[in-house]
Amino acid sequence: MAGPAADHPDGLVAAFLLDGAGGGRTLDFAQVRRWQPADGLLWVHMDLAAPATERWLAGEAGLDPMVAEALLQIETRPRGLPLKDGLLVVLRGVNLNPGADPEDMVSLRMWITAERIVTTRRRRLLSVDDTRAAIAEGRGPVSPGDFVVAMADRLMERAARVVGDLDEAVDQLEEEVLKAESHALRSALADVRREAIGLRRYLAPQREALTRLCVEPHPLLSAVDRMRLREVADAATRHVEDLDAARERAAVVHEELASRLSEQMNQRMYVLTIVAALFLPMGFVTGLLGINVGGIPGVDDPRAFAIVTGLLAALAVGVLAVFKWRRWF
Repeated sequence: MAGPAADHPDGLVAAFLLDGAGGGRTLDFAQVRRWQPADGLLWVHMDLAAPATERWLAGEAGLDPMVAEALLQIETRPRGLPLKDGLLVVLRGVNLNPGADPEDMVSLRMWITAERIVTTRRRRLLSVDDTRAAIAEGRGPVSPGDFVVAMADRLMERAARVVGDLDEAVDQLEEEVLKAESHALRSALADVRREAIGLRRYLAPQREALTRLCVEPHPLLSAVDRMRLREVADAATRHVEDLDAARERAAVVHEELASRLSEQMNQRMYVLTIVAALFLPMGFVTGLLGINVGGIPGVDDPRAFAIVTGLLAALAVGVLAVFKWRRWF
């Protein structure tokens, strides 16, 4: 099976020469290499799984070594770093690829200047596909600052759906725990808490990264861009708060489930204790009559079995009467 590197042998996932009006022209890698700043705003999206990507970013692309290293990092945390020559932005999006866990978030690394936008990823991001489709339809970003805002907004929009689904899952678990009769919900609760923790791990620093881009002026971000970024940062804050609430609610549901299961166990143990208490004196009597020594009464009397059985029944009734009198059941 061909892997990502085989799908993009030169490392190029997509490239567009943006027209500043929401549209753009698709470029191949040869045209990307021939691009000059005078040609217009270029967006290059590279696949880090291809070895050619590292060679291009570290050499031919003409990037600052610090920027190239940031775009090539394997493990990244969300951050927004305004620099003199451009914006270095690392954001995370939920992993909605088939068979993947949403909390295993995918990094999108971006270097934005007035003439060129370079983005890199290791796994597919549907938000990038949305941006590519928007450009093809003529409703894409019109400037470098607009690109940052649009990409952050699309990432948070998909994260909002996952957080909403997580909140609904907690609602369902809260309802099911009231009628839970087994340990089946423990696994579901553990999955919800793990997903909430995983999402919060990256959404919290992503909120800080977006907030920093809002408050630190930069030539690439207009006042409108910063205002829109502030809205996206506020959305990230709400998502983080929702994740905190979902995690706390899941913990409360877990405690309730543990309490109910413990109560069920105690009730069953109580029933077993009552049964054992009923049979304990009867077991003592039958054991005493069953010892293999001389002098056992009723050995030769045919009515002895019926008499003993009646006595045992009377004994059981007497024990139940004592339990009832002591209000033990």
